[in-house]
Amino acid sequence: MDLNLNHLRILRAVADAGSISGGAERLMISQPAVSKQLSVFESNLGLALFERLPRGVRLTHSGTVLADYARRIGTLEEQAVNAVQQLRGGSRGSLCVGASTTIAVYLLPEVIVSYRRQYPDVQFHLTVASSAQVAKGASEGELDVGLTEVDRADSTVDSRVFREDELVAIAAASHPLGRNREVTVRQLCAQPFVVRDTGSDTKSFVERAMAARGLTVSPAMSVGSTEAVKRAVAAGIGVAIVSRLCIDLEVQARLLKILPVGGLKIRRPLYRLTRKTMPETNALRDFNALVDAAATR
Repeated sequence: MDLNLNHLRILRAVADAGSISGGAERLMISQPAVSKQLSVFESNLGLALFERLPRGVRLTHSGTVLADYARRIGTLEEQAVNAVQQLRGGSRGSLCVGASTTIAVYLLPEVIVSYRRQYPDVQFHLTVASSAQVAKGASEGELDVGLTEVDRADSTVDSRVFREDELVAIAAASHPLGRNREVTVRQLCAQPFVVRDTGSDTKSFVERAMAARGLTVSPAMSVGSTEAVKRAVAAGIGVAIVSRLCIDLEVQARLLKILPVGGLKIRRPLYRLTRKTMPETNALRDFNALVDAAATR
């Protein structure tokens, strides 16, 4: 049995809109035409795809399964159109980028501004998520590129380091250790620490990085974001180890101070993830070039 791709487009539009009228509006065709095509589709399949409700529609189990395939086929169709546009020359079409929070907030803004200024014909989409979610998006082809702090051990993904991130110890500007010319590792570890909450039983990156060096820290507070870490440290709750990328403004405003810890250097690679079977379009190549240029500054 052959599936009509136009029927799948209609199914996807109605499923995403939650109503036949909403789907018709997205497709820019009449509501009766959408209703008729759905009825033909259901008749051909011998399956009910929707439950008609007083207001809107609800997918049946069969409809949910087919709508998922319709979305994936739609994504591939959009990528194919984008690839053809790229092959014709010039950066145009669309670019879907995913990035973990630190990279998205502290590294990419200037890159994105520069990219959109230079390539206005590209529809740029940025998704900010956890490293695991970004890696999943790259693996499944939902993203053209993912930028994360965690490598992806996956045969479907090409993973390359595009930059190294330096992590530094910070304290409130008025903290006594800030007056020292050099802080020993022992002095640092004796302080209460503010760390990132991992959302699980796993220790934070900082705790694991210190443990790998045979060091132990005592978290006084575990918070959900880098911004919360910085605020807690500035309030004097404890010290922290964070990416150097994220503290320029606070250091300039003298809210935070980088502690000169002797003998402690923590660096972590930042990874660029792309699906191996996806070609590098002009839009992606130009974006990668700007990311690489920012990494050298």
